[in-house]
Amino acid sequence: MHFQWYPGHMTKAKRMMQENIKLIDLVIELVDARAPLASRNPDIDELGKQKSRLILLNKADLAEERWNDAWKAYFEEQGFFCVKVNSKKGGGLKSIQAVIQEACREKIERDRKRGILNRPVRAMVVGIPNVGKSTFINSLAGKAAAKTGNKPGVTKGKQWIRLNKNVELLDTPGILWPKFEDQSVGLKLAFIGSIKDEILNIEELGMEFIRFACREYPGVLAEKYGISEAEDAYVCLNGIAENRHCLVRGNELDTEKAAALLMDDFRNGRLGRLTLEYPV
Repeated sequence: MHFQWYPGHMTKAKRMMQENIKLIDLVIELVDARAPLASRNPDIDELGKQKSRLILLNKADLAEERWNDAWKAYFEEQGFFCVKVNSKKGGGLKSIQAVIQEACREKIERDRKRGILNRPVRAMVVGIPNVGKSTFINSLAGKAAAKTGNKPGVTKGKQWIRLNKNVELLDTPGILWPKFEDQSVGLKLAFIGSIKDEILNIEELGMEFIRFACREYPGVLAEKYGISEAEDAYVCLNGIAENRHCLVRGNELDTEKAAALLMDDFRNGRLGRLTLEYPV
């Protein structure tokens, strides 16, 4: 499968972030805990290189805990602050305010010495589409401050959100980068729903996921769908269609519907906690 998706609004969003970075003390980058490297936009490192950095392993409840811990250690070794969070259910959010203050301690100290008191820390919240930025902001702010949607590309413009007297957040639209050098990155992003399903061949995507699951998590699909994990991914997909009564025109199996159902089950954690990549 080949992945190429860079709508015009993403160029505009990137320019907006470049213009606003000078107002910012801290870059808070959300990544998907199931694919923390694949879901990092390489442009963000360049953009935030002079700034304090906090990486949030979001959707940590959907990834294996041992790999969450390994990824947290990996990012901390690179000099980032890192917190495991589950924005939907509020997991890990209590510690965020303290980590923000810690990450910006030098800046706060500098302000104090110059007689600037009580200026809030300004943090830019960044991440690729569908990693849960808006859900994170809403959970942290305790109100629907940013629009949320479970499809990529809901946040279109920038929004400042005041959390309290100490912290202001700048929400930004999710941006991908123009070209995936490594197609396996595109595949992982398609798995987690950061590339719109409408532009993908969902059957092919489903079969790629079946190959991954049978290799890395043998038995998971067999248990969930009552199928035999055959060598052939298409045979498995047919088995899922049969098990879930996905039919078209009478009794013909609807493998497209079965693939969409499979991806939905994975994205929403109904297959259990699965991690797509591991730190090297």
